[in-house]
Amino acid sequence: MLTERRGERLPEWLDAVRQDDLPSLHTLAAGIDRDRAAVIAGFTLPWNSGVEGHVNRIKMLKRQMFGRAWFDLLRKRLLLSG
Repeated sequence: MLTERRGERLPEWLDAVRQDDLPSLHTLAAGIDRDRAAVIAGFTLPWNSGVEGHVNRIKMLKRQMFGRAWFDLLRKRLLLSG
């Protein structure tokens, strides 16, 4: 379902989870059900929020600056690198 971007299969997967005797998966299914449309869109559409790249950039800058300067300089580098 994830690798093939087949979000339309989610409702049948949720039904199968509810029929099983696994309480922890029931909790997961209930959480997914609260925003089912967004989860299906996330599984189906090719776009993402792109947050991963920003987090990696921030971590790289933080590693480069470790032990060299204070927060003020790190903040300026972060703001200017975006």
